[in-house]
Amino acid sequence: MKLVPLGDRVVLKQLIAEETTKSGIVLPGQSKEKPQQAEVIAVGPGGVVDGKEVKMEVKVGDNVIYSKYSGTEVKIDDEEYIIVKQNDILAVIQ
Repeated sequence: MKLVPLGDRVVLKQLIAEETTKSGIVLPGQSKEKPQQAEVIAVGPGGVVDGKEVKMEVKVGDNVIYSKYSGTEVKIDDEEYIIVKQNDILAVIQ
């Protein structure tokens, strides 16, 4: 199954949070708060949304930081995704 966002929405796949200790032991991020970093999986067409022209500024493959309490979480084929509006994306990581 493929997610195709509408309007100015973007489908994100959250990056896994891991922390490495000074000695090199990797601690899983499950007990920690989820990071607001994600990879862009799909981008909507933009166009006119709520009477305003919206140009999509992110593209598939970009790593982004998004607003903490934004979006809708969905689970498809045992994969978790977040669907957010483009204006909930705060920055592109380069």
